[in-house]
Amino acid sequence: MENWTANLMTRTGVKIHVRPVRTADKPILAEFFTHVTKEDLSFRYLAGLNEVGKERIAALTDVDHVRTENYLAFGESGDLLIATAMLACDPAFERGEVAISIRSDYKNRGVGWELLGFLSKVAQAKGVKVLESIERRENRAAIEVEQQMGFTTVTDPDDPTILLVRKELRKA
Repeated sequence: MENWTANLMTRTGVKIHVRPVRTADKPILAEFFTHVTKEDLSFRYLAGLNEVGKERIAALTDVDHVRTENYLAFGESGDLLIATAMLACDPAFERGEVAISIRSDYKNRGVGWELLGFLSKVAQAKGVKVLESIERRENRAAIEVEQQMGFTTVTDPDDPTILLVRKELRKA
């Protein structure tokens, strides 16, 4: 399952090739994050960041490919990285957390929708029971997509600025 790849098409006609990350992808990931808005970096990492440093890039590439996988989404040409989509599961595969980042010039084109659907299928195939995302309340675009895909939201009991977004998955 760790070798999942896909060719997807968004509602706006954007063709995407998705594949698991490789250690050699560090330079393209570093370059990719220079095209993600500071606001989106803040949403992704729940912290104010000016850049994604080497440690965070390593965390995205040095994954175990079983419980944690980071998928890279390339545009039609095959060389432009337009998004990343991570699935991190707990040891028992009860829960899986998702996190998606999209290049600013590919936002609002259905990329996040397709990648969330893809991650849901991967998680379901792995036997994950609940898919989750942690969102800052002001990340309305992501929350709207998640709600349209059947996720529910509750306020984090420890931080009213954070929403816990979750979806129960059916067995594959």
